[in-house]
Amino acid sequence: MIYLVVIFVYLLTLTGIGIYKSRQVKTQADFSVAGRSLAPWILVCTMLAAWIGTGSIVGNAGKTYQTGLAALILPLGSVIGMIILTRIAPRARDYEVYSVPEIIGLRYGQAARLLAVAALVIAYMVIVSYQFNAGGAVLEVILTDQAGHPLLTAKTATIIAAVFIVIYTISAGLIGLAYTDIVTGIIITVSLFAALPVLWLKAGGWTGMEAAFAAMGNRPNHMKFWGVYTNTEIINYCLPVFLLIMGDANQYQRFFASKDAKGAKSAVTFMIPAVAVIESLIILEAWISASLIPNAAQGKYVLIYAAKTFMPAVLGVLFLVTVVGIIISTADSFLLVPATCVIRDVYLNYINPKAPEKKVILASRILVLVFGVIAYLVSLAFAQSTTIFERALYAYTIYGSAITPCLVAALFWKRATRAGAIASIILGTVTAIAWAELFKSGRSPDWIGGPGGMDPDWIGTLPGYISGLDAVLPAITVSVGALILVSLLTKKPKT
Repeated sequence: MIYLVVIFVYLLTLTGIGIYKSRQVKTQADFSVAGRSLAPWILVCTMLAAWIGTGSIVGNAGKTYQTGLAALILPLGSVIGMIILTRIAPRARDYEVYSVPEIIGLRYGQAARLLAVAALVIAYMVIVSYQFNAGGAVLEVILTDQAGHPLLTAKTATIIAAVFIVIYTISAGLIGLAYTDIVTGIIITVSLFAALPVLWLKAGGWTGMEAAFAAMGNRPNHMKFWGVYTNTEIINYCLPVFLLIMGDANQYQRFFASKDAKGAKSAVTFMIPAVAVIESLIILEAWISASLIPNAAQGKYVLIYAAKTFMPAVLGVLFLVTVVGIIISTADSFLLVPATCVIRDVYLNYINPKAPEKKVILASRILVLVFGVIAYLVSLAFAQSTTIFERALYAYTIYGSAITPCLVAALFWKRATRAGAIASIILGTVTAIAWAELFKSGRSPDWIGGPGGMDPDWIGTLPGYISGLDAVLPAITVSVGALILVSLLTKKPKT
């Protein structure tokens, strides 16, 4: 019960901060980009809390439970992406805009802008959906009786998490979220560093873990780093994250909230070691905890279960508060961004260009509610069919293939044309969705061969390294190829 009480107090505190900060929301700039007032150290906290979200602490941790120490390769895409982002951040901040599609629209025109909005909304609804599921999972684990029976169903727990997240996002937008992220950023760092030695001793160190995995009988590679993942799997796992972070509208919205371009670059520079350390700690602790959890059903949310079961009460509470904080931060951010995009790129551009600030803020809040409902429906569709890790890669692939190439080209390649950008967005999105539909499940969809699908002959004849690829490499290849080829074949844009 102590876990629930402390988390409830934490949520009340967040709500209080949100209500207090909501009084400062007078314009859309306040709601969407915190009035462009954030200092670099605040940016680091809010960027870290938004990035180290459910995809890391539930998705990557869950993958670690399945594969072991080899999962330490997973943060590679994030770190390399952050290094390149130090060059991108100041240029993006100089645009003085509210959203990524605005940059695309300024460079390539309105058709490309609207297509970017559509791709962004599709990807972000998937991302928000698994934030809701993860929030529900925390409640499920906490509200479990002595016999191991949850007192809430997964569906009820997910609804409770979704309702709170949506209400909090509506209350204060980015200005409230940024300041609560300071607390979350500190808590996540302290709790992860404190938990590592505790779990290591609990597991009996290297020797104890070796013995535990050997006794389980089904985890022969959990103590190995090299030789567990194939080259294809490394591409499948690292490339989507790299592409997302290079063009993530969530991070760009933080750049737009910075006081200036220099502050945005400084924040990203500090993020590089922070992301590397925090993500590595998450994976190491999931790996250690996996040796203590033979039950795969409990291992699905390995770190949440470990916090309640294997850590001292004080540290367990701190850790679960961290999990709750990052879920809320990530979900709020990925709800706020599509709402901002639709307001800026559709509502103010086509429907009501002269809308007063109060009406714009109201419309933004209504859109957050609408997208929250959509994301919940998506969570129901995916709940039983994929893990959070798989769902994260799917969303990252759609976004990274559709938006990242033309966004980076808008900032660095003057030869990119409107037609090239449109072709890149459309073909990147279509390839990502179609490839995932055909190959990800290992069977064709229902529309090939009737219900349940039948593997067509041509799939069986493909080389293993092709059929084993997830959508990301084909999609980004097609997207970048279309951008370059069509741009070179069409008229050079006026400078």
